[in-house]
Amino acid sequence: MRGKERLQMLVSAVEENTLTLADRMHLECGAVIVNQCFEQAMSTYEHNTSQILCLNRKERGVGLSRNLALEKAESELCLFADEDIVYREGYAQVVIDAFDKNEKADLILFNVQQSAGRQTYHISKKGRVHWYNYGRYPAYAIAARTKSLKTTGVKFSTLFGGGAPFSNGEDSLFLRDCLKAGLRIYRVPKEIGEERARESTWFHGYTDRFFHDRGVLYHFLYGAGAFPRSVRFLLKN
Repeated sequence: MRGKERLQMLVSAVEENTLTLADRMHLECGAVIVNQCFEQAMSTYEHNTSQILCLNRKERGVGLSRNLALEKAESELCLFADEDIVYREGYAQVVIDAFDKNEKADLILFNVQQSAGRQTYHISKKGRVHWYNYGRYPAYAIAARTKSLKTTGVKFSTLFGGGAPFSNGEDSLFLRDCLKAGLRIYRVPKEIGEERARESTWFHGYTDRFFHDRGVLYHFLYGAGAFPRSVRFLLKN
């Protein structure tokens, strides 16, 4: 594969018009769009000479959505995405160039400007992601060598995230599992897009459910270290 054909977007959407989504997101390469809605269907179309595969599915859960998109991925590189991200001109080449410059990287994390009140991270300098600093990146920051993910069999949790039993954290669990599988994760201070403002699909304030789900997530992430992490989170919030 050459040029932008080397990269494929893996888009998770809910009740979207998939025929117009690639244009609204400013996609510059091929994509697999998994749209969780009220029907089972498959279709394809061309957008700027790239093929867009659309899979409508009745099941709910962002982990299921991302795993199905990854299963269908065929390109050398993939970039996870959500329906509300609008990409900057030239982003596809930025992602490809980052992997070409770092042949050791299995995954690379990029900046996506988050909407007001939802900022959780910002990459200010290039570096390696380790056990002590993997837990704050959203899934739509993650690009990967498709073969690395498929060879190791790493997948997203179906217990956490929008539409799942526990409200968020599937992205942190995914990165943890990538590290456990021996994959090399890097971060680069390159901004590739921005998040459109919209109501959160999972955060509805610091409710009882929020703290319960956060406690469950910390148990899965940190095991015996969950308690001090929980105390630190409570003191910050």
